[in-house]
Amino acid sequence: MLRIKKVSEVVGKKVFTDTGDFFGDVEEGNLVENKVDSWRIRVASSIGSFLGGAKGVIIPHQFVRAIGDVVIVSRSSLPLEEGGDSVGETVDLREERGQEVGI
Repeated sequence: MLRIKKVSEVVGKKVFTDTGDFFGDVEEGNLVENKVDSWRIRVASSIGSFLGGAKGVIIPHQFVRAIGDVVIVSRSSLPLEEGGDSVGETVDLREERGQEVGI
């Protein structure tokens, strides 16, 4: 049975990758035309080093595998590579995947 959650119920939940690694916490949900478009995740300090020091990432909703007691995201969708250039406060994965970002 599908249980619809409120976005406010998801904010603050722990985020893990589908391989079981802790990734961070949900900071907010981004809505477009009353649908969840993406999630802003405050990344764990151990993951931030893999993202060039970014404190957060915006993950398109299509990469979320499950939402329950925790949120599961696809690890293959995350740019987790050592090294690289320093980035800003938040990495927007919608731009990296070629999706149009509009406000």
